[in-house]
Amino acid sequence: MEEYLTRLASAEAVPGGGSAAMIVAAAACALVAMVARICNNAGLAARADALRARALEQSRRDEGAFELVMQTRGEERQAALAQAAEVPLEGMQIALDALHLSANALALGNANLLSDAGCAAEFAHAALQGCAYNVRINHRFMRDAATVAAQRAILERYEREATGLTASLRKAVNEALTRQ
Repeated sequence: MEEYLTRLASAEAVPGGGSAAMIVAAAACALVAMVARICNNAGLAARADALRARALEQSRRDEGAFELVMQTRGEERQAALAQAAEVPLEGMQIALDALHLSANALALGNANLLSDAGCAAEFAHAALQGCAYNVRINHRFMRDAATVAAQRAILERYEREATGLTASLRKAVNEALTRQ
């Protein structure tokens, strides 16, 4: 972790926000897995572990996609930008899946793990928003309006779903934490 954060803090452009967002999604999945294991829910733990692995792989893919943008020019760059937008869009789906797993962790009902499940949800939502920013920054430079419009529609659907679910989970966690 220290090595990754040192690279992230460097003057190099890679890794950047998209890669870091997927690390945050992986942390959300790790918390879900912890909650699930403490609650003896092996199925949820396994799903969280698998999604954590996908998030870490997506972090590496994001780095590669941005490096390709930096290495290309002209029409090749346009294709690289489309891929650089697609990768964090896929990351948004991973983060949304992590948010749903966080809801499953909360539903396990362990009062001692409410804050962990709540943190997982917040991390997943933050990861999704971080990915959205990275999709949008690539859209600024893309000339293919049809691809931008199609990706934007998916992005906005993910954001709507995540916003609603996060609000619901925040309410549930806060109500449970304030009960006497």
